Amino acid sequence: MTLSENCPPNMSLSTKRGSKGTGLQSKRTEKQSTLCLQQMNVDPSDDQALEKASGNRTAPHQDSGSKPTVTKKRKQPTECFLSQPEEKQERTLKAKRRKKKKISDILEKSALKPGVPADLQNLLSQHFGENRSVIEIEELKLSDSCFLPANDLTHSFSSYLKEICPKWAKLRKNHKEKKSVVMLVICSSALRSLELIKSMTAFKGDCRVLKLFAKHIKIKEQVTMLEKGVFHIGVGTPGRVKALMEQDGLCLNSTKYMILDWNWRDQKLRRMMDIPEIKRETIDLLEMSIIQLCREGSMKLGLF
Repeated sequence: MTLSENCPPNMSLSTKRGSKGTGLQSKRTEKQSTLCLQQMNVDPSDDQALEKASGNRTAPHQDSGSKPTVTKKRKQPTECFLSQPEEKQERTLKAKRRKKKKISDILEKSALKPGVPADLQNLLSQHFGENRSVIEIEELKLSDSCFLPANDLTHSFSSYLKEICPKWAKLRKNHKEKKSVVMLVICSSALRSLELIKSMTAFKGDCRVLKLFAKHIKIKEQVTMLEKGVFHIGVGTPGRVKALMEQDGLCLNSTKYMILDWNWRDQKLRRMMDIPEIKRETIDLLEMSIIQLCREGSMKLGLF
């Protein structure tokens, strides 16, 4: 007998195969259920026992379903702030402290004022007032009679010298001493000394000018020049003039005028007394013998 004879005409091969598969699956499920009942010691013919077994199976599912589901709360991410180390904070504080106003920044905004004798008097009193007794301070004071008229910032160097020294031609002719000059000009640098020497051509005439600074000139050369020749004007820095006086190369007994380049300012807008080194050397030079000569009346101070 063939498959076509047993099956009805409308049924295909695929449907036949599907019916066989469903039959096998049902047989497998029946076997599994019987095995479970045997493990639970339940008779498959007893209907009441079957109902209890099915109830026990579904009960835990119902209990578990009746409990409310507890949702775990997620922890919110906490913000963390990184604190700067102490070293960095100290560095930033130091950097802030360093940003202080300079003298040049202050002077750029302020109007330039000409120097007056009171400026030098106050400077000397502040300098000597720290370490000197009252009697010593009185001996180092300069009265107004020790000063020449100050520059009001309208003069050139030659015109200022002509104003304070109208009898220069006579003084120049009478000066014949070696190791000394009639006029001593003190400024802050060698370059400034050269500028002043060039700017006094209208005043000096044929008098001899000696460079008294350390740049490219040895102190021995200056000592020999002072010993052999006669010079009328000396222009230089306070440090070199002080060194020459200490070595007895320069004597100020016949010096009549001492001019301080007081009002001139460098590229950083500093005057000669604003530079600590020049200030200290100038005060030391004044203390050596110039203050005493001015108090005696043999020398006059001028602020250019």
